[in-house]
Amino acid sequence: MPASPSTARAINDRLALRLLQQDGPLTATQLKTLTGLSRPTVADLVERLQDAGLISVVGETGAERRGPNARLYGIVADRAHLAGLDVRTDSVAVVVADLLGATLAEATLPIGSDTATDDAVEQAVALLERTARAAGTAPLHSVGIGAPGLIDPVTGELRDTTGLPAWHRRLVRALQQRLPATVLVENETNLAAVAEHRVGAVQDHDTFVLLWLGHGVGAAVMLDGKLRRGASGGAGEIGFLPVPGTIGIPSAVNCDGGFHSLVGSAPLCELAAAHGITACDGGQEPGAAAAVRAALAGEGDSAAFLGSLADRLALGVAAVASVLDPGCVLLAGEVGSAGGDELAACVEERLAMMSPLRTEVRAGRLGGTAVLHGAVLAAREAAQDSLFAPPR
Repeated sequence: MPASPSTARAINDRLALRLLQQDGPLTATQLKTLTGLSRPTVADLVERLQDAGLISVVGETGAERRGPNARLYGIVADRAHLAGLDVRTDSVAVVVADLLGATLAEATLPIGSDTATDDAVEQAVALLERTARAAGTAPLHSVGIGAPGLIDPVTGELRDTTGLPAWHRRLVRALQQRLPATVLVENETNLAAVAEHRVGAVQDHDTFVLLWLGHGVGAAVMLDGKLRRGASGGAGEIGFLPVPGTIGIPSAVNCDGGFHSLVGSAPLCELAAAHGITACDGGQEPGAAAAVRAALAGEGDSAAFLGSLADRLALGVAAVASVLDPGCVLLAGEVGSAGGDELAACVEERLAMMSPLRTEVRAGRLGGTAVLHGAVLAAREAAQDSLFAPPR
């Protein structure tokens, strides 16, 4: 059944808006070329989008020709404002952005382990409110939250997970109840994968696995451009993966004895100390990331440490490759970023000796900021779906 005229107009408008977001500013002639629509149809949609306050004239082309220069149209960036939150076990980071994703304000707040649940929630909410005011924004349209733990695939809510602070779940609920905004929550590693796919190291791959290496370890699975969360939301809980080289095996409530016991920050700091690298003590980044940077700078028995680290990482990557055969694995998070291309190459070399499946190993580009990038992208997607949606 052909679309009704109103639905067809809405679909054309949405297409034009997506092109303006990705490639803009654009002239009407460029929109005509990119959409394949007729000149009168493009003229009508430009007028509609201007009347709706979604696009405006942002300049003119500089081409020299007879008559006036062509007008350049762009999305009205302040049509909606967004926020992204990166919720860690001991801190909250906030970014407020416009509809095009440009950062307007950002802030970070440490939250101590001894902070009461209600106090932690209030501090985090107040941080978001202060940051939004500092950006000079109107009420937020959409908020994306990246948090550790499992997201229920049915309800979309953060599940109650042993070992994570109680204020995490309370924060999500408080924001949903108190803000006149769409509030979305997603696993932090999944958001990092979205960010690396859109603006980071794997823009040329629609199928890959991201291995997050920070205080803990996690993975995100992207197949054919879509995140795979699993039946219970637990796809990528690679910390529980049984691997050789650990004492014991993991349990249903504790990943000690799993892959986490080899490549979490604490065991990597122990490995570094055994090789004469003391950079884990103090510093602003996870100790393991500092140790990797120190090793790359030549501290201690750096070659042996990096080789042992690559051996450990290759165990987990080989297991992932044997099941999913993704063709590409990304070492992300603070440790992956610290190791960069050199660590990625070492892991790829060892992996080639362990697995017959050709797998490229890359270093993430976004480091510890990947979760915030992903949270803003999720909020922007929600805002655009709402503002650009065709009528039902």
